[in-house]
Amino acid sequence: MGSLLDLTTRWSWSLPRVLHHDPLPGLDLALPLRCLLSRRGIATTEAALTLLEPDDLPEPSTQFPDLTTAVKRVCQACHERESVAICGDYDADGMTSTALLLRALTPLGANPIAAIPSRMEDGYGLNPGMVQDLFDQGIRLLITVDNGVAAWDALELAKQLGLEVIVTDHHSIPDPRPPMTALLHPAETPVESPFRGLAGVGLAYVLARAVAEQLVQPDAIAAARDLFCIGTVADMAPLSGANRLWLLEGLQQLHRSECEGLRALQRLSGLGQHPLRAEDIGFQLAPRINAVGRLGEPQLIVDLLTVQDSEEAMLLARRCDDFNRQRRDLCDAIEAEAIALVEADEQALPPFLLLAQGHWHHGVIGIVAARLVEKYHRPTALLAGEGNGRMRASVRAPNGFAVDTALKQCGDLLDRYGGHPAAGGFTVDAPQVHRLHERLNTLALSWLSQQGDGIPVQPEVLIRLSDVNWDFWHDLIRLEPFGAGHAQPLFWCRDCQIVESRLLKGRHLSITLLQEAEQRRAIAWRWPMHQPVPERCDVAFQIGMNRWQGENRLQLDVKALRQHSSSVALQRGQQSYVAQRLGPSGLKLRNGDGDELEAQLMNNGQLICSDTKANHPQVRQLLEEACLGLGLRP
Repeated sequence: MGSLLDLTTRWSWSLPRVLHHDPLPGLDLALPLRCLLSRRGIATTEAALTLLEPDDLPEPSTQFPDLTTAVKRVCQACHERESVAICGDYDADGMTSTALLLRALTPLGANPIAAIPSRMEDGYGLNPGMVQDLFDQGIRLLITVDNGVAAWDALELAKQLGLEVIVTDHHSIPDPRPPMTALLHPAETPVESPFRGLAGVGLAYVLARAVAEQLVQPDAIAAARDLFCIGTVADMAPLSGANRLWLLEGLQQLHRSECEGLRALQRLSGLGQHPLRAEDIGFQLAPRINAVGRLGEPQLIVDLLTVQDSEEAMLLARRCDDFNRQRRDLCDAIEAEAIALVEADEQALPPFLLLAQGHWHHGVIGIVAARLVEKYHRPTALLAGEGNGRMRASVRAPNGFAVDTALKQCGDLLDRYGGHPAAGGFTVDAPQVHRLHERLNTLALSWLSQQGDGIPVQPEVLIRLSDVNWDFWHDLIRLEPFGAGHAQPLFWCRDCQIVESRLLKGRHLSITLLQEAEQRRAIAWRWPMHQPVPERCDVAFQIGMNRWQGENRLQLDVKALRQHSSSVALQRGQQSYVAQRLGPSGLKLRNGDGDELEAQLMNNGQLICSDTKANHPQVRQLLEEACLGLGLRP
């Protein structure tokens, strides 16, 4: 649908496609949620029911060509009580994967040890120095988790030494593939496989389950699915296929986990004894885990997730909490510095934000870059000093700007680089930074000229404040878990009055919305200080539940506000149109030449217009879009 122009705010609203019929009529869900699923491409009731209750998974050995080889070698290590090194990454996915295999293989008979590289000293993933050290310690089997598939030098050395390596990884497979004993990778599964979206922790879970089943000891991996849930949500893996099924199962009992460390983190987070939701992991547990790896002590998380004593677990969890507070303070300080650098420049905002300070902490600049993307809607790179005249960067970008492609086009200026469309990183010699910024600006300018300056807001379905009630909430949570690939829905309401607003600590805006006789509480997180608050507005929001002092309340999490108008502007190419509502079910559409059409929406959903121009498909589509923009259709 064409954009609805909103010249009074920093946002550019684009409303969803028009639905001409009652979608998924046989599905027992509120109409707005059926509209939501239809707009997300779920065309049949059968497909919707599969989302609500996923199908059973195929046998993993039929999906992963090397799984049988990997299981046989790990079972041998368990039978012989062999020492096995688990080499994980220092993010939440890598640390939960490492802890998962440590917890699983120990009761199965092996003697696993953790081998996690230092973010500051070793950089990412398996390296030759680690391989040599492990071999010298007597290790003859190494399992990588969430890394290793592209570690050419390390894998070549392992082959020369006779050290067998099982790689479980979800990053890009190089061509040709490095030598390894076995590879568990989503790209090795069939194209339509439900295992295609697994993160590193999902691959570790596949391996652990298969080994436990082979050894007829399924109870030995009781906590494995709990760690799978944490790592999958923290790594923002797509919540479809195996990820969705296992997460649905795991969330039901995660609050009763046998992992003392997870239970300690839950107590510190105030999550109580109720079943957890994916957002509890994403906003409460995962940050506490990620903060430790970002600030340089990943072994602490491995210790926390493998400890057996509840008192020791609480001590370790408190240390994680301390790291998380330190991480927040660092992020806030760097963000304030970065914003000051941007706004000190009186020139126009560049297409690509590139900011460098030698003292910034490598571990958190990615978080701050993401905040700047949210604030300025620009691709952003933050660079910190690495020593020897080099800078290390974290890059984040809005949807539509491919970070990995941009870095590849700048490869001749970089020492190292990598990433995916939304995020990446690189190292660069300081003298090259200016040339790099010029080239990135050119790439970003091309993208920006196509999508415009405003921050895109794309609500998926129109509702009224009266719809936000507990019945609707119970229907909404049937669609959970939400996350990557199945985002939390963005709703919108028209013509709300703001009857109260106040700024909270942390630059959050608390507001009370009124529509007809219905009031709802809402909060706009990190509200821009200069942004005006209109008295009458259209509001885009997500629906959440706020637990406070034992009371559960529904709350609107505001993503965008705009001044309400009884008319909406529609843009189709270079042509502008204005639509105005006439009474409860009518509308008037006017083009730039002043020509007008009037139409009426009937109770059966049919749009009636006496003017024959309305029979033209493009005119009919404009009228339908006007209906949606004016709130006549959901």
